[in-house]
Amino acid sequence: MTEPVLPEDMRVSDVERGRVQDALRRAHDIGQLDLGEFDERVRSVWAARTRGELERVTADLPALPPEPGRRTVFSDTGGGVAMRVLTIIWSCLSVLSLSIWALFAVNAGSSLWLLWLALPPGLVLLVLYLAGIGRPRRS
Repeated sequence: MTEPVLPEDMRVSDVERGRVQDALRRAHDIGQLDLGEFDERVRSVWAARTRGELERVTADLPALPPEPGRRTVFSDTGGGVAMRVLTIIWSCLSVLSLSIWALFAVNAGSSLWLLWLALPPGLVLLVLYLAGIGRPRRS
């Protein structure tokens, strides 16, 4: 029976090396590493064969601040999904109406009936959004 492999002796993949390189890039970007240190450590990352070797490359760095996440417009709750669907429907109706209005404007002169179709639902969606319905919670 063979001995189990210790976690620090496990082989690493290019994906894991890439994650450590990204962490080093962020450490360089916020001033924790100068360019020479960054270059030296990246070389070590790509030469590393085990998780222990990868961990030693970043062991002396303080924890990096979390990456800024993508800001969402609507939450993943039921209200957010409803707002997303309503916004898509409103956008589709507005584009369709604008297209029809443009065809009539070219052929028969100008009219403002587009405002009656697009503006009221748009204002309703804006009010619902400003009221917090479907918006992500602030942490």
